[in-house]
Amino acid sequence: MAKGRFFFGFLLSIASTLGITWLIRRVRHQPRVELYFDDGSMLAVNNKTSELSQKLTAMGDELVKRAL
Repeated sequence: MAKGRFFFGFLLSIASTLGITWLIRRVRHQPRVELYFDDGSMLAVNNKTSELSQKLTAMGDELVKRAL
């Protein structure tokens, strides 16, 4: 019985690690723009939110390409 619990715990920890790694990689590769305002607030906009966000991310990509 103890071997079964150990094996289940081991599989659960591996599956959790793989799932977290997959989610982090998926989120990391999504383009986004962060807008900072004078009052200290921030608005993060990803490419899938709206038409405006698609334009903002396209402009951000263009600026980064010009800077490099």
